[in-house]
Amino acid sequence: MPKTFKREFRAQGCTAHVRKRTDGRYVCSYEIRYRRNGYNISVSATTLQEAKERFIEFLNNEATTPKPKESADAVPKTFNEFALYYFEKFRVRRVAERTMKEDLWRYKRYLLPEFGSMPIPKITPARCQSLIDSIVTQRKLKTAAEVFSLLNVILKMAIRHEIIRHNPLEIVIVEKYEKDHGKALTKNEEKILLTESAGTVYQLMFAVALYTGLRPNELDTVKICGNMIVARNSKQKDGKEHTKRIPITPMLRPYLDGISELYIYKPEQLRKKLRAILPGHILKDLRKTFNSRCKECGVEDPARKEMMGHSLGALGNAYTELSDEYLLKEAEKVSYEPVIPPNVPPFFTSNRRNKR
Repeated sequence: MPKTFKREFRAQGCTAHVRKRTDGRYVCSYEIRYRRNGYNISVSATTLQEAKERFIEFLNNEATTPKPKESADAVPKTFNEFALYYFEKFRVRRVAERTMKEDLWRYKRYLLPEFGSMPIPKITPARCQSLIDSIVTQRKLKTAAEVFSLLNVILKMAIRHEIIRHNPLEIVIVEKYEKDHGKALTKNEEKILLTESAGTVYQLMFAVALYTGLRPNELDTVKICGNMIVARNSKQKDGKEHTKRIPITPMLRPYLDGISELYIYKPEQLRKKLRAILPGHILKDLRKTFNSRCKECGVEDPARKEMMGHSLGALGNAYTELSDEYLLKEAEKVSYEPVIPPNVPPFFTSNRRNKR
């Protein structure tokens, strides 16, 4: 194989690569290439000086040739324009609607004021580090990690579009944020929650959250379909609407007696009520409680993951379709003490929706 080396040759603001090729013991040639900013120049000669002269000649000829105007689909080079291009063309297809809204809020709040219309190649590690540090000094560790992650995907996409070669975030340090995954309710806390909310519409809402494992942002999509609870799976990432089905367990069944339609308050209202009863818990803890009870009651993993809306893995998702009979059989295992007698307000048991 020919022995090669790379050198840089700069002419008229263009930095080209020089390659030496050896053919045999004494014969060699030099090649100079430049493929950037609309140019595509490649020249070669037996001497380096001759190759440089040819390169300059071609460069001058190229410079006098009018370049075609960029098309409407040309990739923008400034930070704000490129970020919006990335959001509209790519990210909106990969994340859920709620995640997209949160990303846009973080972008407008932190990234846009910092980088604005700055050309992406001008973004330095020091500038990025300063932004992250300013958020950390406010003790917003979670926000700093989220802003870092969002900026990282934007800059990685800029690399793939050949706007920059290296990601300035590679040497930026962000303080590690330990995500709080919450904790499951004890059975005594579960009893307190349902007892303290008895006689109010909240008891049924908490029972649905406790005994279905739905995510807080999925609760307002629940429907009763026979012996199943059906709701939207908010973890969809392909732009399609996905649903999940959770069998009505023995723990939830008494609360749905005579009820054919559900109406769940917005998560903010449920969080406020939950804090008043169990100050040490968050709404997502009810989902973790259901997952924990399924494990304790011996529900098989495929059924538990299906009810929780978790992935079965690429192979499992492609080749596994669990029957309703199997899920119902596994759901019957979710039965334990304490069972709190439901006390649902009369107006909630009709087919009318609560119009609060």
